[in-house]
Amino acid sequence: MVKLICGFDEAGRGPLAGPVTAGAVILPDDFPVEILNDSKKLSEKKRDAAEKIILEKACWGLGIVDHETIDRMNILKASMYAMKLAYEMMIKKLPEWCQQNSIENSQFLISGITDGTSVPDIDGIELRCEPKADGKYPCVMAASIVAKVARDRIMKEMDALYPQYGYAKHKGYPTPAHRKICHEIGPSPIQRMSFKY
Repeated sequence: MVKLICGFDEAGRGPLAGPVTAGAVILPDDFPVEILNDSKKLSEKKRDAAEKIILEKACWGLGIVDHETIDRMNILKASMYAMKLAYEMMIKKLPEWCQQNSIENSQFLISGITDGTSVPDIDGIELRCEPKADGKYPCVMAASIVAKVARDRIMKEMDALYPQYGYAKHKGYPTPAHRKICHEIGPSPIQRMSFKY
């Protein structure tokens, strides 16, 4: 029986606008873990370089939950839902990935670890949570990088649509400039209306 560990992490719980994203990642034994860290501790250039290698070598999934769903569900539930979506995407890729990595895919057991104090509602795997897991476990670091790079990319796209809000710079986080523009011209079309801006 092969035990596989899936790391989970999200990006975008704190912003006032845009989606929350989550990554689910299983790393191969030969993954170059020295390129990994908590995504917040890596420069954009190093995150982008690490993401490229993760997408190439790991079994991964990405979950995206939009601002309207966040308002409807609340941010914690939306974050957990994004992790579930990420896992569902990853699990579809797993048989082929196992074959490529010479893992007998009928003989594996998946356990998962999430950063923080909550776990998503996913059947069939053993899950645990641990604060600061994104600084301790390579698979969680990888998940944090997948989530962060994807979300930053989305917010840069939103900046092209709504340039007056400065999303490419602050990514929707509650900076003074972001709050100021919202008060001056009103919320953007991707504003989380359940958040105080």
